Amino acid sequence: MASSEDKTGVFNLRELSGGKRCSDCEGTGQLRIDSENITEDFEVEKQTIVTECASCFGTGFVPAG
Repeated sequence: MASSEDKTGVFNLRELSGGKRCSDCEGTGQLRIDSENITEDFEVEKQTIVTECASCFGTGFVPAG
């Protein structure tokens, strides 16, 4: 049984309609950084690092200020 604190699909409607979208993450709230590393066997290892946008704190919108 799910607890009453589970939040799936919950969002604030005001966040969707107002504010300017963040130009750093293009409104997604996430930054994706492609990285290539060379292993000790001289093989190229590619990975994508996903992190929260520092400019909008993961909201996708520029904070009012």
